[in-house]
Parts: sequence; C-alpha cells; structure tokens
Amino acid sequence: MTPSMGQGGIPLESVRTAMNLFDSLDDADFVQFDGVVFETEYRRCPDEYTLADDVVLEARLGDMEIALTRSDLDDASYQGDGIYRLKAGNLVRLLATATVH
Repeated sequence: MTPSMGQGGIPLESVRTAMNLFDSLDDADFVQFDGVVFETEYRRCPDEYTLADDVVLEARLGDMEIALTRSDLDDASYQGDGIYRLKAGNLVRLLATATVH
C-alpha cells in the first residue's frame, strides 16, 4: 500500500471524495442537479449494508423527480465549490438550509 493508495488499492483521493459526498447527504435539504435545484425527499447516507443499486437520494421539483443510487455517486470527482461530477457526467451539489438564530 503506497501513501496515495488506500486498502484494496483504491486511491485515497477517491475515498476522501466519496466520504465527503456521502457525509453531505445527511444535511442535504436540496440538490442542484445539472443546474436545476430539486427539493430532497429521501436521503440515505451509505453504510456497509448499502448495495450499488440502492437509492441514496430522491429529490423532486414539481413533476420532475430524480433518484440517485450508490453506484451513481461512487467515483464522483470533486470539482470545487461543493460541486461533484458523477461518472455519468452530471454535476451535483448538495445544499443545506441555513439556520438563523
């Protein structure tokens, strides 16, 4: 295992990116998908029991609905400014509602 590789030969940067994206799921009230903002209806932070085809995020905007599976989010690359590029090429940003006290 080299310093840039994690267990199983997975590059550490890929592991960090996936963990940051998956960690952000819990707080996501909205998801921006290819520039369109949807309201999150269902989210599940993946764990050791989550399979590749399990839905981890569902969001809706009027009659439009998106559903993303674990495999859709695996190997996402961080683009900066909270934006991730999915392996299918779509851009995703998870957004949380700010709480003002």
